[in-house]
Amino acid sequence: MLLRHAKSDWPDVADQARPLAKRGRHDAPAIGRWLRTRGYLPDVVVCSTARRTRQTWELIAPELGGSPSVTFEPRAYDASALTLLYLAQELPGRYRTALLIGHNPAISELASSLLPPPAEDGVSPPRLSFPTAAVAVLEFAGDWSALAPGEARLEAFTAPADLP
Repeated sequence: MLLRHAKSDWPDVADQARPLAKRGRHDAPAIGRWLRTRGYLPDVVVCSTARRTRQTWELIAPELGGSPSVTFEPRAYDASALTLLYLAQELPGRYRTALLIGHNPAISELASSLLPPPAEDGVSPPRLSFPTAAVAVLEFAGDWSALAPGEARLEAFTAPADLP
């Protein structure tokens, strides 16, 4: 699962220290409830070290229940899609379901790259747009180390605006 952090505020602080805005504090638990009601529960969470991503996780976690292994990963902050892919490939095989919480444009670029390439008729699958707190649930066969572009299928996608 790929999740963009919830809506952040823009106070006069370093980018990594930006907190969630009021809307983000409202949206994050709603996304957690959406994941739980659909049975999308992570075994492991890899979260950027930025304040807004950590706060997003702190608000989602109680809604999910369970106790996944959580890593606050410095490489996920200001990462490229390729770096995020490497982080996923490094996950131990004992984990079946992962939640990666990060930033755009890397989250949307990674999600789009993992989907199959355009069909032979030249029609490209739609590029995923990731507003804040949007989550994509992707499925693929094999171990994490084998995760590669074009190898995943989009199982589900939602954003706060899609929720009741």
